[in-house]
Amino acid sequence: MDKQQLSKDILKLVGGEENIDQVTHCMTRLRFNLNDNGKADKATLKNTPGVMGVMENGGQFQVIIGNDVPVVYNALVGNMSKAPTSESAGASTGEKKKRNPLSALFDFISGMFTPILPAITGAGMIKGIVAILVALGWMSDTSSTYIILSAIGDGAFYFLPIILAISASRKLGSNMYIGAALGAAIMHPTITALLAEGNTTFASIPVVAATYSSTVIPIVIAIWIASYVEKAVDRVTHASLKLLVVPTVTLVIMVPLTLIAIGPLGSIIGNGLSGGISWLFDNMSVLASILIGGTMSLLIITGMHYALTPIVIGSITTLGYDFIIPLMFAANWAQAGGALGVALRSKNATTKSLGFSTGLTAVMGITEPAMYGINMKFKKPFIAALIGGAVGGAFMGIFNVKAYVITGLVGLPSIAAFISPAISTLIFAIVGGAIALVAATVLTYILGFQEEEAPKVVEAPAQPVAEVNNTAPAAVVIEEEKAQDQEVFSPMTGEVKPLSEVPDPAFSEEIMGKGFAIQPTEGRVVSPINGTVFSLSKSGHAIGLVSDNGAEMLIHIGIDTVKLKGQFFSPKVQAGAKVAVGDVLMEFDREEIEKAGYTTITPVIVTNMHQYESIVSAGRTAIKEQELLYTAKA
Repeated sequence: MDKQQLSKDILKLVGGEENIDQVTHCMTRLRFNLNDNGKADKATLKNTPGVMGVMENGGQFQVIIGNDVPVVYNALVGNMSKAPTSESAGASTGEKKKRNPLSALFDFISGMFTPILPAITGAGMIKGIVAILVALGWMSDTSSTYIILSAIGDGAFYFLPIILAISASRKLGSNMYIGAALGAAIMHPTITALLAEGNTTFASIPVVAATYSSTVIPIVIAIWIASYVEKAVDRVTHASLKLLVVPTVTLVIMVPLTLIAIGPLGSIIGNGLSGGISWLFDNMSVLASILIGGTMSLLIITGMHYALTPIVIGSITTLGYDFIIPLMFAANWAQAGGALGVALRSKNATTKSLGFSTGLTAVMGITEPAMYGINMKFKKPFIAALIGGAVGGAFMGIFNVKAYVITGLVGLPSIAAFISPAISTLIFAIVGGAIALVAATVLTYILGFQEEEAPKVVEAPAQPVAEVNNTAPAAVVIEEEKAQDQEVFSPMTGEVKPLSEVPDPAFSEEIMGKGFAIQPTEGRVVSPINGTVFSLSKSGHAIGLVSDNGAEMLIHIGIDTVKLKGQFFSPKVQAGAKVAVGDVLMEFDREEIEKAGYTTITPVIVTNMHQYESIVSAGRTAIKEQELLYTAKA
């Protein structure tokens, strides 16, 4: 591939040099700060040979190139008359600009709720299992076992303000433990009892009675204000006194302020939202269900679905049920239907296989492969899926289907969410999902879609030996040897996560490659293979490796950590170094990176997947350095 021509194509398609404010690159992508993102031709860029994907994130226009990004970047710079910002330079103009307030709000909600989802979904699943056992008569609702299991299920929801206080503080860059102390104070049994008695005052100021258990909005507002108070106190306090003064002053100001004003206001807002949703579904159930069911997938694509998270949690904790989860269930099964429709109609064996496999994962609640890999690619199936979601949503609205717990992935594993004293709710939920799936499948089959013809394979002409020997490294491999199975060992200690949980579409949608991610519990990276370090980002956040068997790998420490510009990273190798499994590649300060507001979840992926058939997990959920993570099967 001609990198010079590719760089010229990219320069033209992003709107020309006059539309570029700044451009940098990380390990895998060009990061543009454009004057007007609307001038960029995203559709043509996505289909440009050499471009793996295009995305907009945090105000940046990102063009995903892969391992060749330094070459393309240098060629791009060479075609520009003004010097762009390098990766190691100071913050770009685009990074200093304020983001769109709506984007900032969604980013805050997403960053706050994503870390706590395992806790509330685990608790929700336990509540669902208990409901099933009671409904089947296998457990008495008066037994001590029921009481203990119910407490396990209710605990995360009852103490939700404390959990949210920790997560919100972390997202806002303030002290998580001061936030937890604030949440614990307003939920203290003595204060709860005092507020229940009424006529409470603090320094002669009336304290409005409010219930804080299982609430969302009061603590979120309180932590947001507390972050400013804490930082203001920190700025004016001498370093030797910070440990004593900052937490003391912050808590003395914020706890009374929360009890007197913030808490009651937040409770009013939260109850208003829950009540408004309830009124909407009580009075316009079918219309609301059609609209939400039909547009849910669009909300997911834009990230706006995160705004529904506090509403869903608030409804379940306040009312005991929620109307939105059933509509998400219908929308997800409709995406499955779109992919299955493609599989049934397609004459291409690869497309058929991909349609069936992604359709099945969508039924289980993981819709990204079906949505991005099949339905949006062929366009009409995505439209059919939106219609299917609306049809399934209409059924949910007619029969007033509700969810009673939050169970994580909204798919087949989450049917426990619909169990109530009336078993009909569960039946109607499954029927509604099936209607959405069938409607989308049939519509996709009827509407059809345009398949791309398979590219013709043209044998490359042989190069003279002298010319090959003078090329280092070779830009194009004329003939590849058949790959061998590659065992990939864990480069760090932590929890193994699917790529779908990585909050970056380049990884979650497997645009860059396939593998798994690790949520590290220690700040060290070791080599997962025997091979060579072929690239190391200046910021230290990403390491490229090639194994002795030819597997090209990327270890990407955290998401958007390129913005730290090397802070908190300490490389232990250089590009070109030979390494063996277990050799230390990098040390990083995990706690400081997370304090700065970045997740440290680390994708460990094979980027030349065209040489491999599949990735086979070793089956571990918790892993240590040098334990087998997965095998790339040739």
